[in-house]
Amino acid sequence: MPLRIEDYALLGDTQSAALVGRNGSIDWLCWPRFDSGACFAALLGTPEHGCWRIAPVDGAARSRRCYRDGTLVLETVFETAEGEVVLIDCMPPRDSGPSLLRRVTGLRGRVTMELDLALRFDYGRNIPWVTRLPDGHGIRAIAGPDMVILHSPVPLEGRALRTQGRFTVAEGQSLDFQMHYGPSHLSLPAVCPDPASLLADTESRWRHWSGRVREAGPWTEAVRRSAITLKALTHGPTGGIVAAPTTSLPEGIGGVRNWDYRFCWLRDATLTLLALLQAGYTEDAQAWRDWLLRAVMGSPSQIQIMYGIGGERRLREWQPDWLPGYEGSSPVRIGNGAHDQLQLDVYGELLDALHQAHSHGLPMSEAAWDLQRALIDHLATIWREPDEGIWETRDGRRCFTYSKVMAWAALDRAVRGIEAFGLDGPLDRWRALRREIHEDICRKGYDSSIGSFVGSYGSRELDASLLLLPAVGFLPAEDPRILGTIAAVERDLMRDGLVRRYRPERVDDGLPGDEGVFLACSFWLADAYAMTGRRSEALALFERLLALRNDVGLLSEEYDPRVGRMLGNFPQAFSHVALINTAYALSRPDGPPNPGRPAADAVPAPR
Repeated sequence: MPLRIEDYALLGDTQSAALVGRNGSIDWLCWPRFDSGACFAALLGTPEHGCWRIAPVDGAARSRRCYRDGTLVLETVFETAEGEVVLIDCMPPRDSGPSLLRRVTGLRGRVTMELDLALRFDYGRNIPWVTRLPDGHGIRAIAGPDMVILHSPVPLEGRALRTQGRFTVAEGQSLDFQMHYGPSHLSLPAVCPDPASLLADTESRWRHWSGRVREAGPWTEAVRRSAITLKALTHGPTGGIVAAPTTSLPEGIGGVRNWDYRFCWLRDATLTLLALLQAGYTEDAQAWRDWLLRAVMGSPSQIQIMYGIGGERRLREWQPDWLPGYEGSSPVRIGNGAHDQLQLDVYGELLDALHQAHSHGLPMSEAAWDLQRALIDHLATIWREPDEGIWETRDGRRCFTYSKVMAWAALDRAVRGIEAFGLDGPLDRWRALRREIHEDICRKGYDSSIGSFVGSYGSRELDASLLLLPAVGFLPAEDPRILGTIAAVERDLMRDGLVRRYRPERVDDGLPGDEGVFLACSFWLADAYAMTGRRSEALALFERLLALRNDVGLLSEEYDPRVGRMLGNFPQAFSHVALINTAYALSRPDGPPNPGRPAADAVPAPR
């Protein structure tokens, strides 16, 4: 059995990532990219599907852990009756190839340790051929195109298709284990002759980056940790940011709501950009903006809701049937079949992100504006169509209110671009269409009998995405329709003080089972509280959400308050983006911005 989701910590080098448990076992690692086949996949099965454990032989050893301040260098301290050791884990920056460094240092007494390694390429399927390195200090494992070497300071031996070793560490002694990946047709990856310098350089680079975070009042350290997590989920060469480094961690234990999140969603565009800009990382924000532009370039009719980290468009979904899934949650999915869905909201997310980037001083090219004009022209022909919505339902298309709101936002940002920056475009026509969409939403997406906007036209069910209406400027936060929507969300979507996306038992999304509360939506409620003058409630909810982070400051996608455990892919970029944005909103002395305004073409509230 894998550990609980919250018992894992993240390692990363801004091109790939690993999850290491508090028991010293790396149970998930994809090389050489986030979306590559895993060579450690025990997270979704058993140790036989791949893992690398370094821990005391004493099974009763106690452990505690933390990241070194401002870094992604993890320290796990093991305490036994004989002594104490610290296991230091990191993934050094990619100056050469992908690598892992694990250092064991004795702190007190003498502790007997064991190393247990099961390399399994292609998500636990392929058992490699293992040979000793020419110098005798480690092994080489090859299966098809993949090669991994482990350089070890202690003797290793093979047992039952695993590599194992036992050694004793005394106080003050350090032993370094280096693992490297490379294509099997190339020569052996180089081993660093000075692991201590490699560790120091890794730590220094992270501290240099994280030390630039902008102050966020009492939540600066929480923001710093979330920013580091977001940086770790960024693919450095392209600027794309994956939603999570994992696939198929369930939204309900034992259920089928298991998805591959190792891709980049347009849905996350604006909130991610704002989080980076507010935290002071303009270069990272520009890299994300540039990735967005490259990804969507082409025919406006072919825009997707998500892309690969390089902008890849074919994300075929398939199931590795040899993996039983996390705690039996099956199927495991590789790829994501939702990539070819229609989601009208992505037009608004994209146009809003590009407008925000321009407003914050990032340069806008003529080609980028030409692309936006083409996207608006296409949106004008399809905005009335039903779609699958922000939550990617698999039961057919509906006219989701939030999708229409973001279609409105796309027109609004285009109009603002002309008004604020003198860009060229059909201002009167776009203003008229913006008003038409606004009127349509207020007429069909608002139900006066319940005093709230609804999830989709003709429905009386709620959707937590409606909490974003004032944030995107659709209506002022003090508008009675917004206040009524917040009250309806509190009434219908709250579970133990946290927010569900919607009610699966009442809304047919094409899937059986339930899910946990959605953490990003709970942050959105805190934002809505702050925008409507309910600051004490906003602070209380925000502090509650901060308390849900695990011991190293990480959040998953969802949470089950009934049993007190994390759910969904982990760590989740969307959750950490929301944390950053809420922290900055609450740290402003004058409160969060309220972009909604009763513009000349807005529909007034009913009397």
